[in-house]
Amino acid sequence: MVKTAFADNDLRKHVWLTPANSINVGRLLPQVFYYFQLLKLNDPLVSVPSGNFGNLTAGLIAKRIGLPVRRFVAATNVNDAVPHYLVTGHYQPRESVRTVANAMDVGAPSNFERMQAMYGGSVEALRQDVAGASYTDAQVVQAIGDVYRRHGYLLDPHGAIGWLAINDALTTAGPKAQGVFLATAHPAKFREVVEPAVGIPVSLPPALAAALERPRTSHPLAADYAALRSLLETAQTS
Repeated sequence: MVKTAFADNDLRKHVWLTPANSINVGRLLPQVFYYFQLLKLNDPLVSVPSGNFGNLTAGLIAKRIGLPVRRFVAATNVNDAVPHYLVTGHYQPRESVRTVANAMDVGAPSNFERMQAMYGGSVEALRQDVAGASYTDAQVVQAIGDVYRRHGYLLDPHGAIGWLAINDALTTAGPKAQGVFLATAHPAKFREVVEPAVGIPVSLPPALAAALERPRTSHPLAADYAALRSLLETAQTS
């Protein structure tokens, strides 16, 4: 519905819109530059938990402007349209499936078109820089528990997918290969998943604890574009 709103020229004549998610290239640009922290490493493999694929697209932009990365891994949950494309060469967007890594529950990622454009629409060219990997909820929950018991580190579900993917990638990368995985959320955001996996309570960061004490304001909205448009028009005039 967000994409429909942005394509609604009549609406945009009256309502100024900007998205907060990675549909907005302004979200990607700052991400490009945090990848340059990887300059201290030697040509690493980089695993990026991917839903709407903004973070990975930013990494590919960084590589284009000189960041030495051997290859990226597009790590997803069972919403695996892009890993499937990388294997088969056929892109089949689909309805999203709900998982424990809910910010990655995207069946038709917005930034995939940007990735394709960067590589001239060639799956062979994209495969040179990106591999795909996908994991089930059971694998994610097991990884959260395993990593905590072995290393004392609390993963969130998205980070767990990145961890699984980088470990799989390193098995065939040679003994001297270096790997990095991105952890993209605090585990406290997913206490209902993390706590049963590790068997301990997860403390809230002070900023998040304070935010949860504030009054909540929400507006129930049907999953219908006409309802969204009406809300946007009302907000513009209020």
